[in-house]
Amino acid sequence: MFKNILKGLKSYKDSLKLIKELKLWSFFLVPMGISLLFGACIFLAIYGLSDNLGRFIAGIWFWEWGKETFTDIATWIGGLAIAVLGFILYKHVVMALSAPFMSPVSERIEKHLYPDLHDDIKHRKTSNTEQLMRGLRINIRNLLYEIFISIPLLFLSFIPGVNFITTPLLFLVQAYYAGFGNMDYTLERHYKYRDSVNFVKKSRGYAIGNGIVFMAMLFLPIIGIILVLPVAVTAASKTTLELLRERKMLVQREQQQLEQSHTPKLES
Repeated sequence: MFKNILKGLKSYKDSLKLIKELKLWSFFLVPMGISLLFGACIFLAIYGLSDNLGRFIAGIWFWEWGKETFTDIATWIGGLAIAVLGFILYKHVVMALSAPFMSPVSERIEKHLYPDLHDDIKHRKTSNTEQLMRGLRINIRNLLYEIFISIPLLFLSFIPGVNFITTPLLFLVQAYYAGFGNMDYTLERHYKYRDSVNFVKKSRGYAIGNGIVFMAMLFLPIIGIILVLPVAVTAASKTTLELLRERKMLVQREQQQLEQSHTPKLES
C-alpha cells in the first residue's frame, strides 16, 4: 500500500510539462472556473457561518463561567466542520461537472503515452451527456460513502489524544475519494461503472497518493484551487494508464499460457 501511495505521489512529476506539450490548457478553462467559483463559496461560507454555528453549539453551555471561552472553541469547531464538509462537497461537485472536459484530456494523454493501449483496447464511446451522468453517479456514490466515514471521524477528532489518529485518517479518506474521481476520467473509457469501482478498490494506494497532493493543493490560496484539477487529473491519467497497461499485459500472458497448455505436444 505504502509503495503504491508513493507511486501515486510521483505521478505528479512533469505533469505541468505534459499539459504544455499536449496543449491541454484550453480543456481546463471551464473546470478551473468552476473550481474557483465553488472554492470561493466555501471560504465565504466558513467566514460567514462559523460564528453562527459556533453560537448555536455554544447554546448547550448553560453556565455563565467559561461561556466566552466555550463560545470561541465552538466557533472554531463550527468553522472546521464547515471546512471539512465544504471540501467534501467541493471535490465531488467540481469533479462531476468537469467530467465532459476531463475525459478528452485523459484520452489525449493516453494516445500520447500509450498508443498501443489506445489502439488495441476497445473503448467505450460515450457522449458529453453520458460522461456527465457517469461523473454524477460516481461522485454521488463517493460523496455518500465519504460523509458516512468522515462525520464520525470529525467528531472523534475533537477528543484530545484521539485526534492524533482520527485527523490524519480524515485527511486520507478525503484524499482517497479525490484520487478515485481523478482516476475515473480514464476508467470511464475502459470500464463500466461497477468495474471501475472494483478497479479503484484494488488500487487504493494509487488513489490515495494522487489525492494527497490534490488535498494539499487546496490549502494554497487561489492558485491551488485554480491548478488543482489540471495537475491532479494529468497525474491520475498517467497512473491509471500505467495500471491499465500492466493489466493488459497480464491478460495477454494469461491467454498465452492458456493457449500453450491446450496445445498438444508432438510425440518425439
